[in-house]
Amino acid sequence: LLVFAPELLKKRLKSKETRTKQSLAVKLSGLIFVGGFIIAALDFRNSWSSVPMWVVVVASVIFILSYALYGEVMRENMWLSRTIEVSENQKVISSGLYSIVRHPMYSATLTLFLSMPLILGSWYSFALLTLYIPIIILRIKDEERLLHRELDGYTEYCQRVRYRLIPYIW
Repeated sequence: LLVFAPELLKKRLKSKETRTKQSLAVKLSGLIFVGGFIIAALDFRNSWSSVPMWVVVVASVIFILSYALYGEVMRENMWLSRTIEVSENQKVISSGLYSIVRHPMYSATLTLFLSMPLILGSWYSFALLTLYIPIIILRIKDEERLLHRELDGYTEYCQRVRYRLIPYIW
């Protein structure tokens, strides 16, 4: 990003949410993320759970694919920001991954978050990180209220692309 998309990097580094619901979602996500690693380490140390090797391998493949998806989303959307905002001259992205789901970055993040504890071999950490699902749903719903209100063409885009996070599910 530093070389090929410095403006995108600048947006991605800006992490101070001004919207109360979004700020809470970011803080809870961070707490769950850190807690997941702590639980995974304690699980490993105390042998609380055992994840079969085939699950670790599948989770590793999912992690790598999710990371590639994450990179593709950043390539497709130059307005991608960590904070919920509408930039000047921003346009709706409706091609590529955005033609399948409205929030491919959240899809990638969700699969990244859920695959990590399995790679680390912890069912308990996985259980904790499933709490990220309702947080991401609330974040998306709040974000979409803003986008419907402030981003020209977003309502029409939502009529064309029905699914927010997972194709044919939600």
